Amino acid sequence: MTESRASSVPTPDRDLAALLEFAVGAALRAGEDTLRWFGRAVPIDTKVDGTPVSLADREAEARLRSLIRERFPDDALLGEEEGTSGEAGAPWRWILDPIDGTRSFVRGVPLYAVLVGVEFRGHPLLGVLHFPALGETLAAARGQGCHANGVRCRASGVRHLRDAVALTSDPAITAQSPVAEGWSDLVARVDYSRTWGDAYGHAMVARGRADIMLDPLDLKAWDAAPLLPVIEEAGGRFTDLNGEPTIHGGSGLSTNGLLHEEVLRVLNGKG
Repeated sequence: MTESRASSVPTPDRDLAALLEFAVGAALRAGEDTLRWFGRAVPIDTKVDGTPVSLADREAEARLRSLIRERFPDDALLGEEEGTSGEAGAPWRWILDPIDGTRSFVRGVPLYAVLVGVEFRGHPLLGVLHFPALGETLAAARGQGCHANGVRCRASGVRHLRDAVALTSDPAITAQSPVAEGWSDLVARVDYSRTWGDAYGHAMVARGRADIMLDPLDLKAWDAAPLLPVIEEAGGRFTDLNGEPTIHGGSGLSTNGLLHEEVLRVLNGKG
């Protein structure tokens, strides 16, 4: 996290290391619930927005909420499946996506994730990306670095687009987005592109395995909440397509930091 950004974040009144340990434990417990259904015929419904939701999504979010309420009963909660709960003005808020990548999950693809983010007075301070079927967990808290299964991880040192790996979740969706032409231009400039998408793509940036990950449309707070602290603590940058470091911009761009401004210019047709 940059010094200017760090200075704008209020000092939390909790031990972030202990809070992160709890958040990781909660994500692991929820992940165990998802694995009971992974690779099986899990009951699925369709939400009003046309996206699928499985019984595993609901069970995992219920597990997360139960654990958080027991430990932090005064904290607010926002989850993809159950919406908001708790006092709207509570200083601490947990933001949950019990299964990021439900379509992958129901088809037995192991790249889905349990996402846990924590805000303090509106500032994302902590994030956990847990990939149950892979046995991988990325965790970060402000000022404490980003760790993958307990080992410090960092974004890459790639400085030129010609050497970069660029990811996006769905090329068809990206091709319909406001940055469609910019994405095509970017793909033509980088070493290669892939569709290791959803939270897994952002995790690849945090671990230095990819350099750019783009979600150009419909990125919700529960998708983005853990990404900002994870990417920043890995030494990268996470912003919306306007360059704002926010989880509420509706879009998300993770990079290794070194390429960020250039990628934004290309995507927005200015580079």
